[in-house]
Amino acid sequence: MGLSKWVQNLLRKGSCSNTDLVSKSVGENLKKVATTQTSKNGYATETTFETKEFKLHNLEQGPATTVTVTKEDALKYYGQMYAIRRMETAAGNLYKEKIIRGFCHLYSGQEACAVGMRAAMRPEDSCITAYRCHGWTYLMGVPISGVLTELTGRQSGSARGKGGSMHMYAPNFFGGNGIVGAQVPLGVGIAFAAKYNDTKGVCVAAYGDGAANQGQIFEVYNMAKLWNSPCIFVCENNGYGMGTSAERASANVNYYTRGDTVPGIWVDGMDVLAVREATRFAIEYCNSGKGPILLESATYRYSGHSMSDPGTSYRSRDEIAEVRQTRDPITSMREKILNSQLATPEELKEIESKIRGEVESATKLAKADKEISVDELCTDIYCKPDNTTAIRNIFPHAELEHKRLGKAVNI
Repeated sequence: MGLSKWVQNLLRKGSCSNTDLVSKSVGENLKKVATTQTSKNGYATETTFETKEFKLHNLEQGPATTVTVTKEDALKYYGQMYAIRRMETAAGNLYKEKIIRGFCHLYSGQEACAVGMRAAMRPEDSCITAYRCHGWTYLMGVPISGVLTELTGRQSGSARGKGGSMHMYAPNFFGGNGIVGAQVPLGVGIAFAAKYNDTKGVCVAAYGDGAANQGQIFEVYNMAKLWNSPCIFVCENNGYGMGTSAERASANVNYYTRGDTVPGIWVDGMDVLAVREATRFAIEYCNSGKGPILLESATYRYSGHSMSDPGTSYRSRDEIAEVRQTRDPITSMREKILNSQLATPEELKEIESKIRGEVESATKLAKADKEISVDELCTDIYCKPDNTTAIRNIFPHAELEHKRLGKAVNI
């Protein structure tokens, strides 16, 4: 059962008798359950919060700072962020055990960015991001087990173990990209295709502050504006590009202003509700025919740039600890839920317990599952296998045969 359906079941528990549920439709049933829960135990079914002010560039009006969230959505967002945090912790441990090899970039601390954006996206919208992509892969439909088994190169991985940490895919998710900034031009192409095919969809093209000075990004700001492509450029500013702080790398650290004629919004990337509202605004802006828009999501990463980076040689442990204590996206969402009486501590503990069990089971599978056979290594490299009859090998005059097995991605 998916997290969303499970949360719905959780909301239906407990405080209603059978006679309370007599109505003409499922929608009325749900409404009566919510009303009964509110009247019997005093817990809210919907509440309103104030976010930090949005900073605007070339915009007369921005997203509303007053945001409303239902109990169901609040628990969903909390569960998704908690799941990504636990999944990334498991990935870090698997890397330390040398079960995950190669590169591994964790998303811990940045969960509100992806969860907030995903909350605002519609079925026709798409996303492409950089190599810190495990959380996005999960949110776009791949289960935790599919992410962790992909990381360990196993056959039940999202790309059958052939993609690894930086190359995961799902429906409308065009993956992580291992080359700094290279996904942004691709995102503009995806957005252009949506406009050309009149799907009404937009594309989120996410990149970090370390990629923000890439020339190709400024080139596609220009192209997207010329074409009025429905692209949302998202700079996930976590403060450090590899081991260099934003202030040392960028003459202008106001990344939301750097699109020139492309309007921009600064949003608190540690607040999942603020990110959701900014993304909703951006989608509506793109759909109005005005072209692209830029979001700077101010966030923070707790771990190093990758697992090979301890993350403490260019910043202090006290800095990391202070962010954890004062700005953590999961802790702050938990406090909002409890303080507004959207849920009880027991309900949150039940969500956390279920997710911990799911991550533990996925971790065991990631260790025990088999790798694909050698014969499958060279399958499905080309969409049309007629393009080639052989794949270059590491040994001269020992080409490998290209085969077509079919769907190469486990989704």
